Amino acid sequence: MPTYLSPGVYVEEVPAGSRPLEGVGTAVAAFVGLAAQGPFNEPTLVSNWTQFTATFGGFIPGSYLAPSVQGYFLNGGGNCYVVRIGQENGGGSRGSSRSKATPELAPGPQAQLGRITVRALDPAAESESITVEIADAGGDSPSDDMFKFVVKQGGKVVEEYDRATLKSGKANVATVVNAASKVVTIEDAGSGSLARPDSGETALATPPPPAAVPANIDADDYMGDVAERTGFAGLESVDEVTMLCVPDLMSAYQQGAIDLEAVQAVQLGMIAHCELMGDRMAILDPPPGLNSQQIKEWRVEAAGYDSPYATLYWPWIKVPDPISGQMTYMPPSGHLAGIWGRNDDTRGVHKAPANEVVRGAVSLEIQITRNEHDLLNPVGINCIRSFPGQGIRVWGARTLSSDPEWRYVNIRRLFNYLEESILNGTNWAVFEPNDPALWARLRRTISAFLVNEWRKGALFGATPDEAFFVKCDDETNPAEGIDAGQVVCLVGVAPVKPAEFVIFRLSQFSGGTSLVSE
Repeated sequence: MPTYLSPGVYVEEVPAGSRPLEGVGTAVAAFVGLAAQGPFNEPTLVSNWTQFTATFGGFIPGSYLAPSVQGYFLNGGGNCYVVRIGQENGGGSRGSSRSKATPELAPGPQAQLGRITVRALDPAAESESITVEIADAGGDSPSDDMFKFVVKQGGKVVEEYDRATLKSGKANVATVVNAASKVVTIEDAGSGSLARPDSGETALATPPPPAAVPANIDADDYMGDVAERTGFAGLESVDEVTMLCVPDLMSAYQQGAIDLEAVQAVQLGMIAHCELMGDRMAILDPPPGLNSQQIKEWRVEAAGYDSPYATLYWPWIKVPDPISGQMTYMPPSGHLAGIWGRNDDTRGVHKAPANEVVRGAVSLEIQITRNEHDLLNPVGINCIRSFPGQGIRVWGARTLSSDPEWRYVNIRRLFNYLEESILNGTNWAVFEPNDPALWARLRRTISAFLVNEWRKGALFGATPDEAFFVKCDDETNPAEGIDAGQVVCLVGVAPVKPAEFVIFRLSQFSGGTSLVSE
């Protein structure tokens, strides 16, 4: 407390009784997959499609990451984080640590001549516009291992290096060319024969791009390691993420890099990650080519997932493929994440993200009937259906939980939002004096926040008293709890649940006026 020793006027600022509690963001997706370029195993913030292509490149064959991110932005998604996987370390095996990674060589024309590799200094040089020629060495009595190295560009000789050799020393071809050439550079493998390369002319050609799905990718590449910040485990350090999608899990399965058991292992890892974090949900993709009976059997018997932090959408959607110029099927998780974001912006996180049009989807892998839907909805398979004159719509809003309390997606996401908002907005209470004044401030702060949520329509009830309660007094904080340094505040809310089944009961009655008076 300040002291007043001399006469005068003192102006002081005192804190208000309650502090405003702001809601956290609810629509930030995370994508894990394979890309043409960009940093490996590093969550990178991407705000639009242009930024994604500049950082990770465009569409590549055998990868669903780029079309999923495009579908996310197309359907109204905002910020997202992208994690590129599939890195090879120096030993040729699949690496997981960024610190062990070798730098990526810039793509460009190159050619292999025995133990040496000749590369164009300009990666943008046209393929086969530069040629190198191995000719006989000039001068007096050259040794058998000497040769002339000639560089041509556009058919004209631009550089010559005579009496070069593969042996160590001043005449070594790599040493001479790398020190003086402005067109090419040479890399010596360091092993192999020291005999001169065969005479002849060779053009530097641009190698084909590597396959999107590496041949030796496994479940660990997707799940990663928390300590090394790899895979989706590295997303534990990104608190803003609320949705997790791994669309390229299915591309690896389609190309035979992993089997169905590995797919289930990765999806179980996604669920465990979301349950551990407690502030995000996993949007799972089903295997391709399954009919309604097969997807039900896979969901119930094979996979058997049971978690309120995961959802499953089926079937796959048909979208244009910019690479082939034709239509192709792809997993729907990226588009659904965008719909979740659009729903949060237009209606709020309390609204079930269903009965929404899937933008960019031309058709579905399979058209289902209502009877088939009757079998899938109770087991938590959210179907995407096509309705005449209404487009392709999401027609399900259930989690994969067997607990009726957490049956609906919006209920789980609403509680994630409330818990995270209260957690971030009450940090000021730590180390405050644990007395009735603190309890009252906590009640006022949380009650003011929940009143705003009730006014938005997130809570059920005609009045705030019917919608929620906040209890923090001497009953919830006995002397034993105060001595232990604890302050306990009970908060109960009545969430709004979706009208999943709209029922109209019609009956007929005789109209007109009766002549019989009773």
